[in-house]
Amino acid sequence: MRSLAFALSLLTVVPVPAAAPDARVAAGALRWAPVVGALLGAVAGGVLLGLAALGVPALVAGLLTVGFLALATRGMHLDGLADTADGLGCYGPPERALAVMRDGGAGPFAVVTLVVVLGAQAAALAALTGTGTTAVAALALAGATGRAGFTWVARRGVPAARPGGLGALVAGSQPWWVPVGWWTALAAAGLALGPRAAVGVLLAAALVIALSRHTRRRFGGMTGDVLGAASELATAVTLIALST
Repeated sequence: MRSLAFALSLLTVVPVPAAAPDARVAAGALRWAPVVGALLGAVAGGVLLGLAALGVPALVAGLLTVGFLALATRGMHLDGLADTADGLGCYGPPERALAVMRDGGAGPFAVVTLVVVLGAQAAALAALTGTGTTAVAALALAGATGRAGFTWVARRGVPAARPGGLGALVAGSQPWWVPVGWWTALAAAGLALGPRAAVGVLLAAALVIALSRHTRRRFGGMTGDVLGAASELATAVTLIALST
């Protein structure tokens, strides 16, 4: 339960009391992350349906729902996506890329990546506004799939790219079968929404695997920013598959 409490306090704005984590609790929190993601997605689905019921145009409803999710997660995953994009976009050795990621500013790669990924998410949500309660299940699946990528990025054998921070705390903490188990379960659950949902989960998994491989080579390991990037990209891919 300490791991679940830490996952809620870290990944949402819900004021859940949680003590400072050790490596074991933080590793457990990553395994709980898909559950937290499903809860966030379900709530966001309710927001989307509520906006649609009020007559808000579909694309505006999609954008506002994306904004709600950013607020509900303190924008943490978006910050990770932006920093990862800037790190991958710069020249030089891993130390140079890590310095760019620590800078805190948003460079052109970060801006373009955020516009494209958030725009794709909003457009996919707009397409789901006419599906009724199916939209709630779709967002729950996408939210869980996005967070399942955490456990692959932090799998055993992948070192931390730099000391300190969440990345160093959870690096190498997850057996390979944890993300594989989550992706398999989510793909199976997605079949209830149709084969495209299951395909979306598998495509999201493939993207996370490719991202983890590339960032490990580029940065010399994983960072907390890569966790956020994996989550946002996997969520986007799943939503796109569900909306087509």
